[in-house]
Amino acid sequence: MIQGFKAFIMKGNVVDLAVAVVIAGAFSLVVNAVVERVIMPLIAGIFGAPDFDNVLAFQVGSNPENIVSIGAVLTAVVNFMLVAAAIYFIIVVPMNKMIERRNARLGVTNEDEAVDQQVALLTEIRDELRARQP
Repeated sequence: MIQGFKAFIMKGNVVDLAVAVVIAGAFSLVVNAVVERVIMPLIAGIFGAPDFDNVLAFQVGSNPENIVSIGAVLTAVVNFMLVAAAIYFIIVVPMNKMIERRNARLGVTNEDEAVDQQVALLTEIRDELRARQP
């Protein structure tokens, strides 16, 4: 039983996944800092508030704690979009450019992926059946 556990833990994909989770946790601090300390103050300067929590907020019933805040959902959506944009423009775009430059330097070209033989056969059968129809 211990040997099976050791084999499971030492599999490459488990270790890779663990490393990815740790790096993602550390990287989320960077992305959140950019969003909370750079982008959100800019939004607060433009709109007067760093969030939309009080937009379309209303009380339901007589209890003052029963507040429906559509603005809170809007804030979550905007935060998600800001985080996604920060990741895209700070990480994805520069990484793609770096890979593109490396591939150009090494002479690597993107080859079209080979079509699966089963897909090619099914496509051929479909085309043949269409050709037979009057």
